[in-house]
Amino acid sequence: MRMLGRMSYLLRLVLPDHPGALGAVATALGAAGIDIVSLSVVEHTPDGAVDDMIVLLPPGGLADRVFTAAQSVPGVTVEALRPFLADGTGIGDDLELVEALAERPAEAGAVLTDLVPGVFHADWALLLEHLAPGDVRVREASVGAPNLGGDDLGVPERVRFPLPWLPLARARSLAPSDGEFPARWEAVNMELAAAPVGHDRLALLVGRPGGPAFRSSEIARLAHLAGIAATLARTSDPAR
Repeated sequence: MRMLGRMSYLLRLVLPDHPGALGAVATALGAAGIDIVSLSVVEHTPDGAVDDMIVLLPPGGLADRVFTAAQSVPGVTVEALRPFLADGTGIGDDLELVEALAERPAEAGAVLTDLVPGVFHADWALLLEHLAPGDVRVREASVGAPNLGGDDLGVPERVRFPLPWLPLARARSLAPSDGEFPARWEAVNMELAAAPVGHDRLALLVGRPGGPAFRSSEIARLAHLAGIAATLARTSDPAR
Protein backbone atom coordinates (compact mmCIF):
# COMPACT_ATOMS: atom_id res chain seq x y z
CA MET A 1 0.00 0.00 0.00
CA ARG A 2 1.30 3.45 -0.91
CA MET A 3 -0.02 6.93 -0.43
CA LEU A 4 0.92 10.08 -2.30
CA GLY A 5 4.27 11.37 -1.11
CA ARG A 6 4.88 8.40 1.17
CA MET A 7 7.35 5.57 0.66
CA SER A 8 6.87 2.00 1.81
CA TYR A 9 9.68 -0.31 2.93
CA LEU A 10 10.12 -3.97 3.75
CA LEU A 11 11.64 -4.20 7.22
CA ARG A 12 12.92 -7.53 8.53
CA LEU A 13 13.55 -7.70 12.26
CA VAL A 14 14.87 -10.27 14.70
CA LEU A 15 12.95 -9.71 17.93
CA PRO A 16 14.10 -10.93 21.35
CA ASP A 17 12.06 -13.80 22.73
CA HIS A 18 10.21 -12.04 25.50
CA PRO A 19 6.72 -10.53 25.88
CA GLY A 20 6.22 -6.99 24.71
CA ALA A 21 9.08 -6.81 22.20
CA LEU A 22 6.83 -6.44 19.18
CA GLY A 23 4.67 -3.88 20.95
CA ALA A 24 7.74 -1.86 21.87
CA VAL A 25 8.86 -1.81 18.24
CA ALA A 26 5.40 -0.71 17.10
CA THR A 27 5.43 2.08 19.68
CA ALA A 28 8.90 3.24 18.62
CA LEU A 29 7.95 3.28 14.96
CA GLY A 30 4.71 5.11 15.66
CA ALA A 31 6.54 7.75 17.67
CA ALA A 32 8.74 8.36 14.62
CA GLY A 33 5.69 8.83 12.39
CA ILE A 34 6.08 5.44 10.73
CA ASP A 35 2.97 3.36 10.04
CA ILE A 36 2.97 -0.45 10.01
CA VAL A 37 0.96 -1.63 7.00
CA SER A 38 1.35 -5.39 7.50
CA LEU A 39 3.19 -7.91 9.65
CA SER A 40 4.14 -11.52 8.97
CA VAL A 41 6.13 -14.01 11.02
CA VAL A 42 8.93 -15.57 8.97
CA GLU A 43 10.24 -18.07 11.52
CA HIS A 44 11.26 -18.62 15.12
CA THR A 45 14.94 -19.15 15.91
CA PRO A 46 17.02 -19.53 19.08
CA ASP A 47 17.81 -15.82 18.69
CA GLY A 48 14.14 -14.85 18.66
CA ALA A 49 11.30 -14.28 16.22
CA VAL A 50 12.02 -13.15 12.67
CA ASP A 51 9.28 -10.81 11.42
CA ASP A 52 8.66 -8.97 8.18
CA MET A 53 6.93 -5.60 8.35
CA ILE A 54 5.76 -3.39 5.54
CA VAL A 55 6.15 0.13 6.90
CA LEU A 56 5.12 3.50 5.51
CA LEU A 57 7.27 6.57 6.07
CA PRO A 58 5.86 10.08 6.35
CA PRO A 59 6.37 12.44 3.37
CA GLY A 60 10.05 13.28 3.08
CA GLY A 61 11.00 10.69 5.70
CA LEU A 62 14.38 8.98 5.35
CA ALA A 63 14.97 5.25 5.63
CA ASP A 64 17.46 5.91 8.44
CA ARG A 65 14.49 6.87 10.59
CA VAL A 66 13.23 3.27 10.40
CA PHE A 67 16.61 1.87 11.47
CA THR A 68 16.92 4.29 14.34
CA ALA A 69 13.40 3.70 15.63
CA ALA A 70 13.49 -0.10 15.41
CA GLN A 71 16.94 -0.47 16.94
CA SER A 72 16.06 1.84 19.81
CA VAL A 73 14.28 -1.16 21.33
CA PRO A 74 16.79 -3.24 23.35
CA GLY A 75 17.62 -6.58 21.76
CA VAL A 76 16.08 -5.82 18.35
CA THR A 77 18.17 -6.39 15.22
CA VAL A 78 17.34 -4.95 11.81
CA GLU A 79 18.25 -7.68 9.34
CA ALA A 80 17.23 -5.82 6.18
CA LEU A 81 15.43 -2.73 4.97
CA ARG A 82 14.60 -2.06 1.35
CA PRO A 83 12.04 -0.14 -0.69
CA PHE A 84 8.82 -2.05 -1.18
CA LEU A 85 7.11 -1.19 -4.43
CA ALA A 86 4.01 -3.38 -4.30
CA ASP A 87 0.72 -1.52 -4.42
CA GLY A 88 -1.05 -3.65 -1.84
CA THR A 89 -3.01 -5.71 -4.37
CA GLY A 90 -2.61 -9.27 -5.58
CA ILE A 91 -1.40 -12.42 -3.84
CA GLY A 92 0.06 -11.95 -0.38
CA ASP A 93 0.30 -15.37 1.27
CA ASP A 94 0.71 -19.09 0.58
CA LEU A 95 -2.98 -19.96 0.83
CA GLU A 96 -4.00 -17.33 -1.73
CA LEU A 97 -1.40 -18.68 -4.12
CA VAL A 98 -2.63 -22.25 -3.67
CA GLU A 99 -6.18 -21.08 -4.38
CA ALA A 100 -5.02 -19.35 -7.57
CA LEU A 101 -3.20 -22.51 -8.66
CA ALA A 102 -6.29 -24.63 -8.01
CA GLU A 103 -8.38 -22.30 -10.18
CA ARG A 104 -6.01 -22.65 -13.16
CA PRO A 105 -4.22 -26.02 -12.79
CA ALA A 106 -3.49 -26.30 -16.52
CA GLU A 107 -1.49 -23.06 -16.24
CA ALA A 108 0.11 -23.87 -12.89
CA GLY A 109 3.66 -23.06 -14.01
CA ALA A 110 2.69 -19.62 -15.29
CA VAL A 111 0.51 -18.87 -12.25
CA LEU A 112 3.26 -19.91 -9.83
CA THR A 113 5.87 -17.80 -11.61
CA ASP A 114 3.65 -14.75 -11.84
CA LEU A 115 2.37 -14.75 -8.25
CA VAL A 116 5.13 -16.22 -6.08
CA PRO A 117 7.10 -12.93 -5.84
CA GLY A 118 4.22 -11.37 -3.91
CA VAL A 119 4.22 -14.19 -1.37
CA PHE A 120 7.93 -13.77 -0.61
CA HIS A 121 8.19 -9.97 -0.94
CA ALA A 122 10.44 -10.58 -3.94
CA ASP A 123 10.72 -8.58 -7.16
CA TRP A 124 10.60 -11.33 -9.76
CA ALA A 125 10.54 -15.03 -10.62
CA LEU A 126 11.58 -17.17 -13.58
CA LEU A 127 10.63 -20.73 -14.49
CA LEU A 128 13.70 -22.35 -16.06
CA GLU A 129 13.99 -25.66 -17.92
CA HIS A 130 17.30 -27.50 -18.21
CA LEU A 131 17.25 -29.34 -21.55
CA ALA A 132 20.93 -30.27 -21.81
CA PRO A 133 24.31 -29.09 -20.51
CA GLY A 134 24.59 -25.45 -21.54
CA ASP A 135 20.99 -25.33 -22.73
CA VAL A 136 18.60 -23.75 -20.20
CA ARG A 137 15.37 -22.17 -21.43
CA VAL A 138 13.11 -19.54 -19.86
CA ARG A 139 9.66 -21.16 -19.76
CA GLU A 140 7.85 -18.42 -17.82
CA ALA A 141 8.73 -14.97 -16.44
CA SER A 142 6.94 -12.74 -13.95
CA VAL A 143 6.40 -9.04 -14.38
CA GLY A 144 9.71 -7.29 -13.76
CA ALA A 145 11.83 -10.41 -14.32
CA PRO A 146 15.31 -9.78 -15.78
CA ASN A 147 16.06 -10.69 -19.37
CA LEU A 148 18.50 -13.59 -19.20
CA GLY A 149 18.25 -14.57 -22.84
CA GLY A 150 20.93 -14.44 -25.49
CA ASP A 151 20.91 -13.37 -29.13
CA ASP A 152 19.47 -16.59 -30.53
CA LEU A 153 15.89 -16.73 -31.74
CA GLY A 154 15.01 -19.89 -29.85
CA VAL A 155 11.56 -20.24 -28.30
CA PRO A 156 11.53 -20.52 -25.34
CA GLU A 157 14.51 -18.22 -25.00
CA ARG A 158 17.86 -19.74 -24.05
CA VAL A 159 19.68 -18.38 -20.97
CA ARG A 160 22.91 -16.79 -22.11
CA PHE A 161 25.19 -17.77 -19.21
CA PRO A 162 25.94 -21.04 -17.37
CA LEU A 163 23.74 -22.17 -14.48
CA PRO A 164 25.76 -25.02 -12.95
CA TRP A 165 23.20 -25.53 -10.14
CA LEU A 166 20.81 -27.05 -12.69
CA PRO A 167 19.47 -29.74 -12.66
CA LEU A 168 18.19 -28.93 -9.16
CA ALA A 169 17.49 -31.80 -6.78
CA ARG A 170 16.08 -29.76 -3.88
CA ALA A 171 15.07 -26.22 -2.99
CA ARG A 172 17.93 -24.00 -1.83
CA SER A 173 19.24 -20.46 -1.66
CA LEU A 174 21.85 -19.48 -4.25
CA ALA A 175 25.06 -17.49 -3.98
CA PRO A 176 26.96 -15.53 -6.66
CA SER A 177 29.39 -18.44 -6.92
CA ASP A 178 26.54 -20.70 -8.06
CA GLY A 179 26.55 -19.23 -11.55
CA GLU A 180 27.82 -16.49 -13.82
CA PHE A 181 25.03 -14.14 -12.81
CA PRO A 182 24.83 -10.56 -14.14
CA ALA A 183 27.44 -8.37 -12.42
CA ARG A 184 24.79 -5.83 -11.41
CA TRP A 185 23.10 -8.44 -9.21
CA GLU A 186 25.98 -8.34 -6.75
CA ALA A 187 25.83 -4.54 -6.73
CA VAL A 188 22.16 -4.59 -5.69
CA ASN A 189 22.67 -7.44 -3.19
CA MET A 190 20.39 -9.78 -5.13
CA GLU A 191 19.22 -12.63 -2.90
CA LEU A 192 18.19 -15.76 -4.81
CA ALA A 193 16.28 -18.94 -4.05
CA ALA A 194 15.28 -21.81 -6.32
CA ALA A 195 13.06 -24.87 -6.10
CA PRO A 196 12.42 -27.81 -8.45
CA VAL A 197 8.93 -27.91 -9.95
CA GLY A 198 8.00 -31.55 -10.28
CA HIS A 199 11.44 -32.75 -11.37
CA ASP A 200 15.05 -31.63 -11.24
CA ARG A 201 15.13 -30.15 -14.75
CA LEU A 202 12.38 -27.59 -14.16
CA ALA A 203 13.16 -24.96 -11.53
CA LEU A 204 11.63 -21.79 -10.18
CA LEU A 205 14.16 -19.00 -9.53
CA VAL A 206 13.11 -16.09 -7.29
CA GLY A 207 15.02 -12.83 -6.89
CA ARG A 208 14.90 -10.34 -4.02
CA PRO A 209 17.24 -7.35 -4.62
CA GLY A 210 18.43 -5.66 -1.47
CA GLY A 211 17.62 -8.68 0.65
CA PRO A 212 16.77 -9.97 3.07
CA ALA A 213 18.40 -13.35 2.58
CA PHE A 214 16.05 -16.30 2.14
CA ARG A 215 15.73 -18.14 5.45
CA SER A 216 15.27 -21.90 5.77
CA SER A 217 11.56 -21.56 6.50
CA GLU A 218 11.09 -19.59 3.28
CA ILE A 219 13.02 -22.19 1.27
CA ALA A 220 10.75 -24.90 2.70
CA ARG A 221 7.62 -22.91 1.81
CA LEU A 222 8.91 -22.27 -1.71
CA ALA A 223 9.54 -26.00 -2.17
CA HIS A 224 6.04 -26.80 -0.92
CA LEU A 225 4.35 -24.33 -3.26
CA ALA A 226 6.40 -25.53 -6.24
CA GLY A 227 5.41 -29.11 -5.41
CA ILE A 228 1.73 -28.21 -5.27
CA ALA A 229 1.97 -26.46 -8.65
CA ALA A 230 3.64 -29.51 -10.20
CA THR A 231 1.01 -31.87 -8.77
CA LEU A 232 -1.88 -29.74 -10.05
CA ALA A 233 -0.28 -29.49 -13.50
CA ARG A 234 0.08 -33.29 -13.69
CA THR A 235 -3.49 -33.83 -12.50
CA SER A 236 -4.88 -31.49 -15.14
CA ASP A 237 -2.81 -33.14 -17.89
CA PRO A 238 -1.85 -36.77 -17.12
CA ALA A 239 0.33 -36.85 -20.26
CA ARG A 240 2.85 -34.64 -18.43
